[in-house]
Amino acid sequence: RLPVPKLEDTIMRYLNAQKPLLNDDQFRKTEELARAFEKGIGRELHEQLVAQDNQNKHTSYITGPWFDMYLKAREPVLLNFNPFMSFNPDPKPEYNDQLIRATNMTVSAIRFMKTFRAGYLEPEVFHLNPEKSDTEIFKKIIRFVPSSISWFGAYMVNAYPLDMSQYFRLFNSTRLPKLNKDELYTDEKAKHLLVLRNGNFYVFDVIDRDGNMLKPSEIQAHLKYILSDNSPAPAFPLGYLPSENRDTWALLRKNLLENGNEEALQKVDSAIFCLSLDDFPVKDLVHLSHTMLHGDAANRWYDKSFNLIITKDGTAGINFEHSWGDGVAVLRFQNEVFKDSTKTPAISPQSQPASVDSSRAVQKLDFKLNDALKAGITEAKRKFDATIESLSLNMIQFQEGGKELLKQKKVSPDAVAQLAFQMAFLRQYGQTVATYESCSTAAFKHGRTETIRPASVHTKKCSEAFVKELSKHSTEELQSLIVECSKYHGRLTKEAAMGQGFDRHLFSLRYLALSKGLALPDFYQDPAYARLNHIIISTSTLVSPAVQLGGFGPVVSDGFGVGYQVQDDWIGCNVSSYPARNGKEFLECIYKSLEDIFNVLKGKKIGS
Repeated sequence: RLPVPKLEDTIMRYLNAQKPLLNDDQFRKTEELARAFEKGIGRELHEQLVAQDNQNKHTSYITGPWFDMYLKAREPVLLNFNPFMSFNPDPKPEYNDQLIRATNMTVSAIRFMKTFRAGYLEPEVFHLNPEKSDTEIFKKIIRFVPSSISWFGAYMVNAYPLDMSQYFRLFNSTRLPKLNKDELYTDEKAKHLLVLRNGNFYVFDVIDRDGNMLKPSEIQAHLKYILSDNSPAPAFPLGYLPSENRDTWALLRKNLLENGNEEALQKVDSAIFCLSLDDFPVKDLVHLSHTMLHGDAANRWYDKSFNLIITKDGTAGINFEHSWGDGVAVLRFQNEVFKDSTKTPAISPQSQPASVDSSRAVQKLDFKLNDALKAGITEAKRKFDATIESLSLNMIQFQEGGKELLKQKKVSPDAVAQLAFQMAFLRQYGQTVATYESCSTAAFKHGRTETIRPASVHTKKCSEAFVKELSKHSTEELQSLIVECSKYHGRLTKEAAMGQGFDRHLFSLRYLALSKGLALPDFYQDPAYARLNHIIISTSTLVSPAVQLGGFGPVVSDGFGVGYQVQDDWIGCNVSSYPARNGKEFLECIYKSLEDIFNVLKGKKIGS
C-alpha cells in the first residue's frame, strides 16, 4: 500500500524544495507558516488522513483526490493534460505503409486487449536485479506461490510487481464532459473500432459474436475501404468539441444528445479505441511532435482513453487522455504493440485484403447539427487555431555522450539532464524556478505519481558556479559540485518512488480540508506555496525500444514542457512553450549546459 509520509518529513522536504526559490526573508516567513501548520491544523488533518486511509485498505490515499483533480479541471484536455508518445518506425521499411501498419497495429492492440482480459498478460514487474529475477526459473517458481504472498517472494529477489489497476481503462473508455466534474465511462461489451479520417467518423466490429477477433485480412479490407472513401471533409468537424473548455463542451454535448445524436455518440464513447488516419506524411521530428501532440482536431477525439495516430507514411504515435491513467500503463501497451506488430506482423506487404463487403460492415457516423452546435464547433475551431498558433515546439539531440559515459563517471544520467535544465534557465533568465519531474508510484496499490523537485540548493549552487562564477572554480571543484547534485537527486528520486515525496501528501491534506468545508489553512495561502506549484519547468522522461520521442504542452502560460530521454550515447530533448518563453533559446542553453557538464566530467577546462 502507498504509505502516508510522516508529517514532519513532509514539512522538511517541502522547506528543502522552497529554499532555492526564496530569499532569506521570504524563507523565514514560509518556514514560520510551515511550522505552525505542522503543530496545528496540519497535524489534525494528517491524523484524519491516516485514519481515513486505514479504513480504505482496498485503495490508496491519493486515488480519490487525484481523480477529482483531473476530472474537475475545466481547462481543455488538449495541450493541458494529453501527452503523446510516438512509435519508432518498423525496422522493415516496406511495413511502414499506412494501411499495413494500421492493420498490424490494430491487430496487435486487440491481441493485447484479449490477452489482458483473459488474465494472461504477464504482470508488470520492475526488476532491480534482472539477472536474478527476470528469468524463466523465477517465473516458474513464483507462479506456484499463492498470490497473497507472491509479492513477498518477488521482493526477496529485488523484483517489484507494479500496480496494473489502470489497464482496464485502456479500452472501450472515454472521458465524458459534465458540468463541474467529468466522468470516466467504460463499456467492455462494445466490439467496434472507431476510425477517423479526413474529419469523418467510421465504426466497424473487430470482435465477432463469439468474442473472437476478425481475421486480419478483413480488418485490412475495412481500413482500405475507409482510406479509399472520398467523402468530403465535414463542414463542421465534431472533433473540435473535445478541445474546448470542459463546461462549454458539456453543454454542447447535452445539445448533441438532445438533437438525435445519442446512438452515434454512444458508438464513439464505447469504441475499443480511436484510430486516427492522417492524409499527409511527416516532414521531420518537429512536425511529428505537432502531429501527435495536437494534429488537426477534426481528425482526433481527445476524450478517448487513447488515439492511435498513423500518418500517410506509416509514422505512428499515441495521444492519451490523462485522467484514467499514467505513462506506465500506456508505455507497456506501446511496447507490446510495437514488439508484436514488428516481430510477428499479422499481414505483410504481399497480403491481399479479404473479399468482404466493407460497405455493409463499415458504418459512417452521421451527426445532426443545429445552428447552436454549428456555432459551437466554429468557436471551438477558432480557439483551437489560436492556441496552436501560439504553441512552439523545438528539439535537440546532444550527440557528445549519454548514459554510458555518465555511469562511467559515477553520476546519475537523470540528475545530469535535470541539472542542465536548471543551468539553462539560469543562463537564459537569471533565476531558479519551480520545477517538476514526474515519478511513478506504481510499486504501490493504486499508486499514481509523485513529484521529484529537481531544483535544489545543490543545483542552484552548481548552476551559479558554471554560469556566473566559472573563473573562481577549478575543474575538480566543478566535478564535485556535479557529484553532489547527483547524490541529492538520486535520494529525491528514490524517496518519490517509495511514496516519500511531499507533494501528494500536502495535496491530500488540502483536499481533505476543503472537502470538510474548513477555511483554507494559512500555510496554503502563502504566496510561496502558490509559486512552488506554478510549475515553470515541467519535465518527464522515458526510454523504450518502442518509442521515438514523447512530449506534452507547458502546464502554465509562462512555462516549458520538457520531454527528454537519456540514451546510451546521446540525449534528446523536446520542448514546448508559449510566447511568454523562448523554447529555442532554452534548448540552446540546455545544449551549452550539457556540453559544459560533459567537458568538466571528462576533466577538460571550460571557458564561459
